[in-house]
Amino acid sequence: MTRNEEIILLTILKLKGNAYGVSIRKQIYKDMGDKWSFASIYQPLDNLVRKKYVRRIKGKPCAKRGGKSKFYYEVTPDGQRNLQKLKKAHEQVWSGIPEISLEKGK
Repeated sequence: MTRNEEIILLTILKLKGNAYGVSIRKQIYKDMGDKWSFASIYQPLDNLVRKKYVRRIKGKPCAKRGGKSKFYYEVTPDGQRNLQKLKKAHEQVWSGIPEISLEKGK
């Protein structure tokens, strides 16, 4: 799983049922301060759906969107298991590393 896919999976979990393209993009900006293009969100989303880590759910048509539906995303049990493995791997890799000081000269 790529880092972007991991970030998107975590963002979908954080949005608790309100995860769609725009809300995912806004949450990533809020959390990271990075403005991701829609392509940098939808390509990993498509990959996650293909891997069965995310389920795509068609919402109701909306007059505000010209009768088009939003597509919502939710993390599947396989996606949650994969995130748990990644978290454990991160913890193992970082274990034994002394606290990193970001202050200059330390």
